[in-house]
Amino acid sequence: MPPDACPPLTFRPLEPALMDALGSVLRGSWGKTCWCMYPRLPAKEFEALPGDGPLGPRRRAAMTGLARAAPAPGLVAFEGEEAVGWAAVAPRPAFARVCASRATPAVDAVPVWAIPCVTVRKTARGRGVAVALIRAAAAFAFGCGAPAVEAYPRAGEARTGADNAYFGTEPLFRRAGFRVVRGPLQGLPRNWVPRVAMRLDAPGKENDA
Repeated sequence: MPPDACPPLTFRPLEPALMDALGSVLRGSWGKTCWCMYPRLPAKEFEALPGDGPLGPRRRAAMTGLARAAPAPGLVAFEGEEAVGWAAVAPRPAFARVCASRATPAVDAVPVWAIPCVTVRKTARGRGVAVALIRAAAAFAFGCGAPAVEAYPRAGEARTGADNAYFGTEPLFRRAGFRVVRGPLQGLPRNWVPRVAMRLDAPGKENDA
């Protein structure tokens, strides 16, 4: 569908009633069994959530629990009534795997929020949904009192498959207004994707950066 023929985008904080909408966005990607719990849990917990049966439904239940609380764990993007995108956003300490990874250590002591995952439904890609969703997620964080929002996307300009770029790319976050605050780290395993730390300051906080 051409961009000018699409309904306007709206963004809704995730709540339990929107879990099926989130599932429709994640369907067709590895997120369909992750339910965006991957960045929030250490490896052992991610593979051993409480409950019986397959891990996918247990991860959905865990995300549903987060969606019952405030602030919401992320935003779902809609074109009309169709869910087309998802961005996780929360205070950085909520993302245990991000905090623990050697690829994404803290930049400084600023109590940032983070966007570790951005996903756009395959049928809605190429229409600017991801950039709009990142901007909306940052605005949501600022509305909750965040002094700044960070992301840790793939470094450089090289294109990559959309399903392999759930943490975003440097050009994507630049288009959303973020700036690089730390380049790729040295001394990491060669097979790790090089990542940068990017930040967007809350309105009025830019002069403090």
